[in-house]
Amino acid sequence: MSRVIACESPSVSEAEVMEPARAAGFLQSSCAAEQRSASLDDIDAANESSEEESTGEREEVGACKEAASSTTATEVSAEPSPDTQTAPPQRPSSLCVAPAPEPGLWTTRGDAEVRLRMGDSGLAAETPLTVDQMFRSAVERFGGRTALGWKEGDQLKTLNYKDYYQACRSAAKSFLKLGLQRYHGVGILGFNSVEWFISDIGAILAGGFAVGIYTTNSPEACQYVAENCKANIIVVENHKQLQKILQVEDKLPHLKAIIQYKDALKEKRPNLYSWAEFMELGRDEPDAALDEVVSSQKPNQCCTLIYTSGTTGQPKGVMLSHDNLTWTALSTSRHVRLTDATESQEVVVSYLPLSHVAAQMVDIWVTMRVGGATYFAQPDALKGSLVNTLKEVRPTAFMGVPRVWEKMQEKMKSVGAKSSTVRRKVAAWAKDVGLQTNLNKMSQNGAANHTPLSYHIAKKLVFKKVRKALGLDRCTRCYTGAAPITKDTLEFFLSLDVPLYELYGMSESTGPHTISLPDAYKLTSCGVELPGCRTKLHNKDEEGNGEICFWGRHVFMGYLNMPEKTEEALDAEGWLHSGDLGKHDHQGFLFITGRIKELIITAGGENIPPVPIEDAVKEAVPLISNAMLVGDKRKFLTMLLTVKCQVNPDSGEPLDELSPEAVELCRKLGSSATRVSDVAGGRDRAVNAAIQEGINRVNERATSNAQRIQKWVILDRDFSISGGELGPTMKLKRPVVLKMYGEQIDNFYRELATPTTPDNPLPPK
Repeated sequence: MSRVIACESPSVSEAEVMEPARAAGFLQSSCAAEQRSASLDDIDAANESSEEESTGEREEVGACKEAASSTTATEVSAEPSPDTQTAPPQRPSSLCVAPAPEPGLWTTRGDAEVRLRMGDSGLAAETPLTVDQMFRSAVERFGGRTALGWKEGDQLKTLNYKDYYQACRSAAKSFLKLGLQRYHGVGILGFNSVEWFISDIGAILAGGFAVGIYTTNSPEACQYVAENCKANIIVVENHKQLQKILQVEDKLPHLKAIIQYKDALKEKRPNLYSWAEFMELGRDEPDAALDEVVSSQKPNQCCTLIYTSGTTGQPKGVMLSHDNLTWTALSTSRHVRLTDATESQEVVVSYLPLSHVAAQMVDIWVTMRVGGATYFAQPDALKGSLVNTLKEVRPTAFMGVPRVWEKMQEKMKSVGAKSSTVRRKVAAWAKDVGLQTNLNKMSQNGAANHTPLSYHIAKKLVFKKVRKALGLDRCTRCYTGAAPITKDTLEFFLSLDVPLYELYGMSESTGPHTISLPDAYKLTSCGVELPGCRTKLHNKDEEGNGEICFWGRHVFMGYLNMPEKTEEALDAEGWLHSGDLGKHDHQGFLFITGRIKELIITAGGENIPPVPIEDAVKEAVPLISNAMLVGDKRKFLTMLLTVKCQVNPDSGEPLDELSPEAVELCRKLGSSATRVSDVAGGRDRAVNAAIQEGINRVNERATSNAQRIQKWVILDRDFSISGGELGPTMKLKRPVVLKMYGEQIDNFYRELATPTTPDNPLPPK
């Protein structure tokens, strides 16, 4: 059984009261009420049906009416049932002093508190902590150990936990001196760095919100985030990012200062500071003001905003509490069995966008929880320098989005193709041994079994060398998440004795909800849920597929200033609805089978999840880089395809030149193509025939005629972040692609009849 509690507050009377389940959404605590600004009071006015008026802010008459209203008892089950509700106690109607209402499970107000989804035992019952409390505990236990490492030129610099904490306090004092108000944002716009971390934690300690902004955002997108969180201060990496803010500065009424943390300032402006100037502001400030703010913070208050990528509308500000961060860090570190630094220090490399929850959780919070060391990659990490950092740092755990693993796979295949015949044969033999050995191990859930001699030979000849070449020779945990990964890529790395452990979650669950483990691992499964968390499948079909719903202390507080969106995500009982479809196998492993919003519903009414078909095409045709299935409200399915190409190392833009692997594949097909433009739009017969053959094979495995791909086209360029087709974590932005390539899609459906021409043959079904 679970229970939900609010953090203890001196203003809550002994006879605590609470409203019925759904109305709890906007119940606010009287502690936070004292600090609210008038502008925040108006935010939820449009949602009066589900909002309870705050004590001390409304007229006394309203308070009297509220006091006389029905309330329910103190303790509430995590899954309230009509059969177990008790009769609500009545207050004497003569009393005109309203009790302090208990916070609800969710809110959309930045200055509010929520009830925590506490459990009765285990990790779910752990004492809630603020960020400051967790950090101070880390300083006490690991004070002299390296916390952060980075390179300046060729020189490696480090910061230990004690100095790291003091730097964050100095930054917090500087933020306060610059006028950071409680519950206002500090936007951070730049690549991962020690200054990013210090700004993030400094903002939290000073009572503001840490708000990461994607470096790929346009000035207008930056403006939306800064305005939405009422940012008083924005921290930027360099002159390029500074220009984005200066372009919209006059539209940000709450903005008081801008700080640039890399490179010398190219211009002097009022309220523009270099990093050194900023840190100097608070260095000699007395501690009293900061200590007062820190001591007033509670685990159930918001401290961080994660903005969704906004693929289906404006980005939503995901409100994460202190407890969301500190508890999820604890649960995750226990689940994946990270080693405490008092025994052996874990090492990670920070390179994924810190505006994304996965990077923050791994790089900042989980690592802090166990006293690990975080080393920063170079800004061009994803353009090729990441592997150099990995070789230098040799991390013990590494998190990669699928595209990172795919790029590694492509590079290794390309290098392997140039090897001698003997080397290729040895590698092929070793991969067969590695895959079979690991599949056998997987089928026994990691149980000890006889490892064949051939595996040990393959490990010495191939696997160790591969790991060393990737900088993963010390890495015992390689993770993939944030987007779907193909079975082909999983098997490729498994064959090299590098199992990729999938994790699954969302910004709204503070990152992870399920993670695979060495002894709980199945190909294409996202593993099992974190301790203290629960999963339920909503509206299951006959095959056991249902919407994946989360429960636990990792579930977010709500979307800032968005009551309707919050109610869509959280149901009356407090379950977070992911929008993803999934099912459990007989051992409790979770498999993602689709996304509700991505489901293609054909004109004939058939529901088709696109990802499995897209993955099957990419596996059948290695030349394909990206595939997007189309067919919503249409008579048949079609597909947009891109081919593997080279990328501009500076801008990340896809180039017209085919990748070395793609050129090699074309040669094997009898094509002399070297450019995307040579094959796009059906210009190359050999490539066309190979793609059609692969699609035919996929169609043969389709469960119904409606799930067969009838037409396809190769686009003129690959999908990319800079092009707008992919989000910051390389997720496909389907609504954007549908709009961008509307003309090509319309061309698919100009013929009324289903095409069965010789140019587009379809095998009989």
